Amino acid sequence: MSLIVNPILRGFNPDPSIIRVGDDFYIATSTFEWFPGVQIHHSRDLKNWQLIGHPLTRKSQLDMIGNPDSGGIWAPCLSYHEGTFYLIFTDVKSHIGPFKDTHNYLVTAQNIDGPWSEPIYLNSSGFDPSLFHDDDGRKWLVNMVWDHRKNKNSFGGILLQEFSPKEKRLIGPIHNIFRGTKLGLTEAPHIYKHQDFYYLLTAEGGTRYEHAVTVARSKTLYGPYELDPIGPILTSSDKPELELQKAGHASIVHTQNNELYLVHLTGRPLKPSVNCNLGRETAIQKGTWTEDGWLRLADGGTSPHLHVEGPELPENFIEPEPDTEHFNNGNISIHFNTLREPLSDEWGTTKVRPGFLRLTGRESLSSNHRQSLVARRQQAFSVIAETVVEFEPETYQHLAGLVYYYNTKNFYYLWISHDEEQGKSLGIMSSDRGLYDEPLETPVSIEGWERVYLKADLHYSNLQFYFSKDGETWTAIGPILDASKISDDNVELKIGGILLDQGFTGAFIGVCTQDLSGQGKYADFDYFTYRERK
Repeated sequence: MSLIVNPILRGFNPDPSIIRVGDDFYIATSTFEWFPGVQIHHSRDLKNWQLIGHPLTRKSQLDMIGNPDSGGIWAPCLSYHEGTFYLIFTDVKSHIGPFKDTHNYLVTAQNIDGPWSEPIYLNSSGFDPSLFHDDDGRKWLVNMVWDHRKNKNSFGGILLQEFSPKEKRLIGPIHNIFRGTKLGLTEAPHIYKHQDFYYLLTAEGGTRYEHAVTVARSKTLYGPYELDPIGPILTSSDKPELELQKAGHASIVHTQNNELYLVHLTGRPLKPSVNCNLGRETAIQKGTWTEDGWLRLADGGTSPHLHVEGPELPENFIEPEPDTEHFNNGNISIHFNTLREPLSDEWGTTKVRPGFLRLTGRESLSSNHRQSLVARRQQAFSVIAETVVEFEPETYQHLAGLVYYYNTKNFYYLWISHDEEQGKSLGIMSSDRGLYDEPLETPVSIEGWERVYLKADLHYSNLQFYFSKDGETWTAIGPILDASKISDDNVELKIGGILLDQGFTGAFIGVCTQDLSGQGKYADFDYFTYRERK
């Protein structure tokens, strides 16, 4: 019997939906504005997990050009029935203010590796859709409903409607089966059937530090649903001593030996800021069914544990990924992502110059449309990221370099550009809730350098940039920057009780190029190293 250390999916991997197919376990997690859409991780022991793919890889499946920060893919639900994988997801087009434009879709595949179908449109009444396959073969969609009206509960309950596979659409009446508890913000519904009851798992309290998992059950699918008498079955709320915070948004799975496990969203705050720059992650807890048929954590408590007893399954060790991507094989690492659209030969390619990633500059880091940026999740508190760039800027509107990025309003950028006095030069720009700054008084001249090595040293809340001419002797540039600001906690902005901005992703680090003149200036990146320190 092995011991599982949480979180099992480190770094930005929120809203987990878990299933088992034979001896294989799969988890789908949200990707928001990052492309490709939805991360799928695989395991055979619930302890060792490997990223194996993304179902939404084509623009015909997912077009997020213009989507806001933290829009895009919210809360996918993965299920399997009679030889077919089903994936339900929301594409969020707006989420600030009284309205939320949330379009829900379904894609299917016969194999988890795809190919995945073109999307079937379902509805737009709310977000966090989930598909339940009942014993009689009928299929039911549940999603929370958004109520924009003044003096109403915006989280208006959980809707249930039948889905017809034959007609490829929702049919029949819509039922509001659960309006939540006093915790409010009732979302993330999943329905499970156990013995004689239908169980409805929801998340409540919001996806921050008051997050919780609520359970209700009913003898019939339509309800009424009886609330679990103990209240939330899992929460970190008002438990600041716990290492795993923000516990909520859960789904359950049974092993081949009928052991019960629950995966859930969590966050690990930095001190003293209590910001989570690794984003919202995925953890696992061992569960049990009580004699009177309620879902509980195995220890009988409601707090998430850092260490969890693993299942009675053979441990399946997974070889670690290489630290360095050399851009040699025509494809980039599965861990790299782009913003709002797939990587395209028009602006990002390894084909023109084998062994290099060529990024043709497009719009600024503030753009919700067309950025030439390739980055990966930060998944540990202490990491080194490094690259080398060949780039010959001709104007200050040409930039390329190494970026530590949360969204269009929150980032740190070590850039190469052209300055009228310094010539080819290095500088830093930052954006904190949209407030732009340049920490250096003047750029550092690197005139005549053909290749420029760039490095970011991240250690918990500290970020220090470095540069080098040969990749061996490094020079620090700029001050130590506050890495804790690259977090959803810092992004959230309220003035007078009115929510003006919010974020749900996590820190990414990568490379990018901008050409604000529109001339199509490109930069060549020879490698990218991401190395975690123990």
